[in-house]
Amino acid sequence: MTDGKSLLSFVIYLLIAVLGAALGSFFNVVIDRVPRGKSIVNPPSHCTECGKQLPAWQNIPIYSYLAQKGRCKNCGAKIHWHHLVVELVTPLLFLILALLFGVENLAFWKFALMFGFLIPIFFIDAFHQLIPLVLSLPMLGLGLILSFAQSAFRFRDFFLVYFLPALMLFILLYALALAWEKVFKKEGLGGGDVILIPALAVYFGAVHIPFVILLASVLGMIYFLLFVRKANQVFAFGPFLALAGVLWALVGDVLLLSVGFGL
Repeated sequence: MTDGKSLLSFVIYLLIAVLGAALGSFFNVVIDRVPRGKSIVNPPSHCTECGKQLPAWQNIPIYSYLAQKGRCKNCGAKIHWHHLVVELVTPLLFLILALLFGVENLAFWKFALMFGFLIPIFFIDAFHQLIPLVLSLPMLGLGLILSFAQSAFRFRDFFLVYFLPALMLFILLYALALAWEKVFKKEGLGGGDVILIPALAVYFGAVHIPFVILLASVLGMIYFLLFVRKANQVFAFGPFLALAGVLWALVGDVLLLSVGFGL
């Protein structure tokens, strides 16, 4: 019986790894095309330099990048490093989620869905200083549905823990963004962040979202101190929100318990 369970667990984790790598490959398409307003369906995968359509064997996640040494087989153009990183990180994160929560737990599916949005958002905002609404709005909407389910469909609990904090954050951030723009005549908090932060609140709830925002701020400050050379240099905050969301989903409860603040 034990051997049967072990085999089943192995198969499940293997499927998660394979599916995660495939999703990572899809996320790369999203990262490359969505900021440019291109379809994620047509044309099929191709080299962005020479335009040659890629055969199936050049579309195998992780393997194809390594086998081709990070270059197009046809023209030799360099393939950006983020393609390999995304295809490695995505299955790794899904596997960690499965080990932490178990695939039978709704929390696994909720955070896996959240990761599926945060991974493309991280790279798109880092590269283009843009958080597309086609990612942040579905992330928000689907998060509301899953959080309602996680509240056992008790509307009062869902409203107080997830919906109301997200709504209040949106109103506060939107008001701050408008005030900043009016006073300083330039954009402060990006419009994408105004949606992304409430979206994260929908996944984490009222108790955890302050820690996620705090962690993102700390990460952003560390980046600023280490890499920003000019006081007026602009850098995106979205990647730090995305990274904080991923990290807190994985270790947030452990951190709180370690300081005696179990929730």
